[in-house]
Amino acid sequence: MNTAKERLMKIIDEVPENEIRKILDFAEQIKAKKEDKLYEDLSKASESSLDFWDNDIDDEVWNNV
Repeated sequence: MNTAKERLMKIIDEVPENEIRKILDFAEQIKAKKEDKLYEDLSKASESSLDFWDNDIDDEVWNNV
């Protein structure tokens, strides 16, 4: 049995060149969604770590540096 990737490559080989752009656009949308999700997750993680550094003791120490 062929993998999904192999099946997709076969379809790409059979589709006329002028239609391949639609497949590429769709694949790029999927990739962009994944990258957006990764960015969102990293952003949330960095925001949650800010609370750790926001305290009066560290503020006092770093004010004199």
